[in-house]
Amino acid sequence: MSFAAKALNLYLRATEKRTLAQAEDIDALRRSFATRARIFFHGPFGSCYRWETLGGLPVQWATAKGVDHNRGPVILYFHGGGYVFGSTTTHRAMLARLSRYSGLPVCMVEYRLAPEHPFPAAFEDAMAAYTALAGRPVFLGGDSAGGGMAFALLGEIQCRGLERPLGTFGLSPFTDMTFSGPSLTENADRDVMLPASRISAISEAYLASASPNDPRISPLFADFTGATPVWLAVGSTEILLDDTTRLAQRMQDQGVDTKLTIEENLPHVWPIFHNVLPEARVTLKRLSRWLVAQTGSTDS
Repeated sequence: MSFAAKALNLYLRATEKRTLAQAEDIDALRRSFATRARIFFHGPFGSCYRWETLGGLPVQWATAKGVDHNRGPVILYFHGGGYVFGSTTTHRAMLARLSRYSGLPVCMVEYRLAPEHPFPAAFEDAMAAYTALAGRPVFLGGDSAGGGMAFALLGEIQCRGLERPLGTFGLSPFTDMTFSGPSLTENADRDVMLPASRISAISEAYLASASPNDPRISPLFADFTGATPVWLAVGSTEILLDDTTRLAQRMQDQGVDTKLTIEENLPHVWPIFHNVLPEARVTLKRLSRWLVAQTGSTDS
């Protein structure tokens, strides 16, 4: 583990985890995260961000210099934030770097947030965006709650027999709102970012009266038989470790080509810290090589 990772873990434990544990005002939490993202997260030189409407939804494109968002395969990405905070703008720097490494444009959905818009609002937005891209090669991806939504969407695509994506990836995805994974308690003290004590409150805001067993909410319970390849990454000390490892095992059992990476002692969704973490850039490069391989291109 790099010195930068050690320092970041200390910083996150002292600040981010405490903020999330004590936050009572969702609007304040949203503003705080947006401010920190604006200060700390910056895309590569020449990155381009463009707002458009897709399927009646606001989306923001993140592209590296020289990447045309109108051509070739596209990454349809869903940001994290427990379905209650975060935005395309807070995550766009990381996606611009992914665009630089992969040569692919990234379309980020500004989906509706809870508690103002509980399930199935965000899921409906995800499906609308995917449907609007029909006929174009698409990768699904996301981090944390957004990663869970990407896999929930994949499960629904399989269920409905819709055109399949080229592949799906998740960075520390949140896939089980029944909270049945042992890591939720076993890693409660080891996780430097997410406070286990607050995760149920966040999910309740999203669930409203819906069942957490619904595979559109907890894709851990979806049927992925026949799905295209999957790429997953999670940290060994995360409370959501089992959300990823059990999903990977389920998909492998269903015959899905699944690649799982478990990194030691890295924080939740560490690639978002690409400006300071060498491990973040390594992960994004590995993901990029996987994406390029699924397109059949020999570029890296």
